[in-house]
Amino acid sequence: MNLSLQRPGMRTLFAIATAFLLSLATMTSWAQTSTLQKIKQAGELKIGVAQGDPWYYRDPATGTWTGLGFMIGQTIAKDLGVKLVPVETTYGNSVAALQAGQIDVMFVLDATDERKKAIDFPTKPLLWYAQGVLTKDSLVAKTWSDLDKPEIKIGVALGTATDRDLTKRIPQAKLERFTNTDETIAAFMSGRVDGIAFYHPALVIAYSKIHKGKVQIPQPVVALPTSAGIRREPDTAFRDFLDNEFSRLYTSGQTQALYAQYLKTKGLDAATLPGVTKEALEK
Repeated sequence: MNLSLQRPGMRTLFAIATAFLLSLATMTSWAQTSTLQKIKQAGELKIGVAQGDPWYYRDPATGTWTGLGFMIGQTIAKDLGVKLVPVETTYGNSVAALQAGQIDVMFVLDATDERKKAIDFPTKPLLWYAQGVLTKDSLVAKTWSDLDKPEIKIGVALGTATDRDLTKRIPQAKLERFTNTDETIAAFMSGRVDGIAFYHPALVIAYSKIHKGKVQIPQPVVALPTSAGIRREPDTAFRDFLDNEFSRLYTSGQTQALYAQYLKTKGLDAATLPGVTKEALEK
């Protein structure tokens, strides 16, 4: 026995060092554990939630979350046999939240080139959304050329992807640019513009609030897929699992069914509105 360890001070230092090394070993082992293993060991799936109807919506009266992204999270947590845990974040902070391990997945997150540099994404699309317009009832927009006329005013949010796309797509129309979504919708409600343009799920939510006009998807359809952000790691088990889940939910019609279920809470009939599958949007 090393007699120097008989001193109280040395025994304390030895105990602290041993505890630190054990803690470090535990942390290292946990860090090397795959996301799917962590989820199953913890018994919970932590998803990012950020205010953005219809994907995520927090009831101001109860504080509870819902929305299509949240409902997809519930379905996948059930399939995993774990508890769903919503963690509030923002779309801007979601990548950092994934990297820090604060959340396991952020549903309805576009796989942009910039995000792909930092995090991973399943290869299968979660759902699709399209460039659309909410127009006054008398305005028919079967094609983009129906809107490409000098006498037609379309409201857009300044600097958005929709603004950039429509500037090129309908150059003859008069684009009225507003600083945010709320101002754009207000302009439509007051009759200052003939229609407003966003990706169609946002237009559907706007319609549910103002009950004015009609949501249309002009041809040719400008449809984009969205996905889910996850941590990048050598073990692809979680990504592979989500690929299978996304494919199953999409092809079985459950993704669209969940969307219809959510729209019903807004007093809307999904059968009368554009869906969230590429096939439905391109009809």
